[in-house]
Amino acid sequence: MGGMKRRTVLRSALLGGAAALTGSTALAGCSAPPATSARRLMVPNLPGGGYDATARTAAKILGAEGLTEGQLEVFNLPGASGLVGLSRMAAEAGNGALGMVMGLGLLGAAVSAGRQQELLSTTPLVLLLTEPGVVMVPRSSRWFSLGEMVRQWRRDPGAVRMGGGSAVGGPDHLLPMQLARAAGMSPDLVKFSPYDGGGDLMPALLGGPGRAPAVDVGVSGPGEFLPQIRSGAVRVLAVSGDTRLPGVDAPTLAEAGFDVDFANWRGVVAPPGIPQDAVQEWRELLGALATSPAWEQACRDSGWQRRVPGTDVASFLAQQARTVKDTLAELGLATQPPRT
Repeated sequence: MGGMKRRTVLRSALLGGAAALTGSTALAGCSAPPATSARRLMVPNLPGGGYDATARTAAKILGAEGLTEGQLEVFNLPGASGLVGLSRMAAEAGNGALGMVMGLGLLGAAVSAGRQQELLSTTPLVLLLTEPGVVMVPRSSRWFSLGEMVRQWRRDPGAVRMGGGSAVGGPDHLLPMQLARAAGMSPDLVKFSPYDGGGDLMPALLGGPGRAPAVDVGVSGPGEFLPQIRSGAVRVLAVSGDTRLPGVDAPTLAEAGFDVDFANWRGVVAPPGIPQDAVQEWRELLGALATSPAWEQACRDSGWQRRVPGTDVASFLAQQARTVKDTLAELGLATQPPRT
C-alpha cells in the first residue's frame, strides 16, 4: 500500500482521518442526528473504536478552538465492518453537509466484498493520521512475550484464537496474517474473528463476569485500548511500526525478531457528487484541525502520528485498494464479505 515496504503490508499507507465537526457537538449514540443539523460526521462502526475516537476527538478540538460555525454532529451507523455506512454515503450523493471517518478497515472490507469502486466514488477530503497496531492479550493470559505466544501458535495454530476490530483486508486482519508469515506459518491457518471496531473487540478480549474471553489475542490500534493498557487489564506483547509506544514496556515487532513493519491510517470522505464549494469548506476545516497544536497533542496522547494535509487522497485510496487486493492474493487469502 502507499509507502508499504515489501516486508510489511501497508506501512505509511494508512492514513489519518479526522472528523469534521462543529462548535457545539452532539455526541449521539448509534442513531443518526436530525436532518436539521448544518454539518454531520458519520462514524461507520460502534462507539469505542478508532473511527469513533478520531471523530469525537476532532469534534472536541474544533469546538474548543472555535474553528467551526453552527453545529457539527457526530453519529454512529455501525454494521458489516463499515459497509452499512458506505451504503449511506452512496444514498446521500450530493449532500455536502455529510462526512464520514474511514480508513484501512473500511477500505479492506470494501475490497473484500467487491465494493471498492463504491468507496472510490466518494469525495476524498483529507488524510490526517497513521497509527501502529498492537498485539495484546488479557491480563489473565499465560503469555508474557510475543515469543511465547508464537511458539504455541506454531505448535497448534488452531488453539490460538485471534480477534481484530476489522474485517478481512483491514488492518487488524492483515497484521496477524503478516505476523504469521514472518513466523514461518501459513496465513490460512490463522484462526481470526473479525469485530466491528475496537469497541466490539474489547469485551471479546476481556470477557466479563461469568464470561470467559472469546479470543486469546487481540489486534487493534493502541488508542482504542489505552485505558486498559495503562490499567494493566491488557498486556501488549508487541507494537508494529518503527518505535515503541511511549510508556508501554513492549518491543516493536522487529525488536521481537519478526520482520513486519505495519501502520494503519484514517481519513475523511464525503458523499459522491457534492458541490465544489462544500469540498473546499470541508478541506479548510479539516486542514485547520490537522495543523492545530491541540490536534498534534491529541495525536501524541493517543499513539497516533499526525499527517499534515497535502496528500492526493483520491490517488492514495486507489493505490491502497490495489495493494489490499494484491496483498490478500499474495497471502493466499480469498476475499469474502465481512460478517453482518
